[in-house]
This record gives sequence, structure tokens and C-alpha cells, in this order.
Amino acid sequence: MSILAAALRGPLLSLARSRSAREIALKLPVTAKVVARFVPGETVADCLDAVRRLAADGLLATIDHLGEDTTNTADAAAIRDSYLNLLAALGKAGLAQSAEVSVKLTALGLALPDGPRIALTNAWAICAAAASVGTTVTIDAEDHTTTDATLGILAELRRDYPTTAGVLQAYLHRTISDVSVLDGPGSRIRLCKGAYAESAEVAFHTREEVSASYLACATVLLHGQGTPLLATHDPELIAAIPELAEAAGREPGGYEFQLLYGIRSDEQRRLAAAGQTVRVYVPYGTDWWGYFIRRLAERPANLMFFARALVGR
Repeated sequence: MSILAAALRGPLLSLARSRSAREIALKLPVTAKVVARFVPGETVADCLDAVRRLAADGLLATIDHLGEDTTNTADAAAIRDSYLNLLAALGKAGLAQSAEVSVKLTALGLALPDGPRIALTNAWAICAAAASVGTTVTIDAEDHTTTDATLGILAELRRDYPTTAGVLQAYLHRTISDVSVLDGPGSRIRLCKGAYAESAEVAFHTREEVSASYLACATVLLHGQGTPLLATHDPELIAAIPELAEAAGREPGGYEFQLLYGIRSDEQRRLAAAGQTVRVYVPYGTDWWGYFIRRLAERPANLMFFARALVGR
């Protein structure tokens, strides 16, 4: 990461939670054009079209109905119902074998009074709907303050739906311990670097530290009993993973690469053509602001893309 990009990352991540910044951005004519690179649309139909295009290239999908930090039970129920409708549409379209769904527990009410119970109830309904159409669910990670509650709910969901996946973030100091605890038989764990603003007390900050943690955690997962879901766009990590997998006795298909919609699409297709299982994270919906800003903060190339669009290039 360049010095400029590193300096901008903190302020950008703060913007991710700013409603006023979102309102200003919506007024910019270029916004829709730029966001479309990372978010294929606002409707289920837009999402299904993206899943079909990915499937035609041999790529799987995990779908995120965008939203987080729900402030009341009605909105949490509305997010739950949006997932139920999405899953029904996936089943009807014959796409359930090509796509699963990813869910943020704060969108389902985790931060509300009695939030863990509300989020668990809503997530359980989504898992049940996913199972009914032949697919499954990943419970997304959020900032570190939600980690314990999220992992607790994941454990409860796995009692009835053991293929429910969890997400661990390599930049958190605790993750090397969490991977060992969670990687039991049949477990599915997505490992990513992490995309929230965290203090040095809980998270690594330098690229070298985060990459080293990622490789250490990936090694544990690859030697474990579950299916590692390795989410990264870092060329060095992508090159290292097959070697780590071979050393662990895993062949392609015994783990997944996961990448984001609109980022390194050529690499996604290259990996799939080489026989790797590749799943693309496909977000959709109207509440795209926080997701979009975190994508800009992650990579200097994304910042440059946005800057070029703003000046009309």
C-alpha cells in the first residue's frame, strides 16, 4: 500500500459509517457509474443476472444483501425477508447450486437490545430457507467488537445447519487462535485480511504483519478438517496458497479462492480455468455506501479508479 493510500485508509473507513457523506455522494452524477463496478445493482433481478454471468465463466457466488447497523426490529425483519425472497428466487431460477448467501448479523439486529437473540432468530430463518433450496449461508465478520457474539451465534446455527460458514479476519491478533477452535470436521471458514478501522491493540496494521498472519492462519485451515475459503486479492498470497495446499495434502477443490465482484475479474477467470474453485462475493441493494467505501480503502488501485471517474477519464 502506498504512503498516500495508507494515510487515506483511516479517514475513508470513518466515512463508511457517515450518513451525511452518503447523502452527498448520491448527488454526484459519477457515483452510480463508479459504484456499478463493485455492486451489480439494487434489485434481486440485477443480482441474479450477475450470478448467471459468473456461472457462465465457471465461477460460484456468495451474495450479500447490503445493509448493517440496523436500528430497529422492523428493519432487521425486512433484511431477513429480503434474504428469504432472494433465496426463493435463486431456487426458482435454478441458481442455488451456483450461489450461497452472506449475512451480516448487525443487519439482522445484533446491536439492538436483546440483539443476539433477535439476530440468531433471523439468521436461523435464513439458514432454513437456504437449506430448503439446496444452498447454504456464510455469517460475515464485522468490526472486532462483534466477534464474540458473531462466533457464538455461528456455533448455535451450526447445531441445525452444520455447513454454515464463518468468517475470520487475519489482521486481528486473536484470529490465529480462533482458526484452530473453529476448524472442526465439515467446518467452512472464510479467511480474509479485514476491512474495518481497528486499533493496534487488537489488529496488525502493516501489510507485512497482516500478510504473515494470513499465511499462518491459512496454513492452520489447510491442515485442518474443514474447507478453507481463502478470500484475498493479494497476488503474493494467491501464488502462495496452492503451494501451502499441496504441502497440506489438498488438491484444487479441497479449498476455495474467494474474491470480490468487480476486482481482478481476469484473475478470477484465470484461477477457474486452472481448475481452482473460485467464489465471487456479489453485493446488491440500495444500502451500498459502507461496502463501497471499504472497497476504496482496501487497495490503491480502487482509489485511483474512483479519482479517474471523478475527473471524467
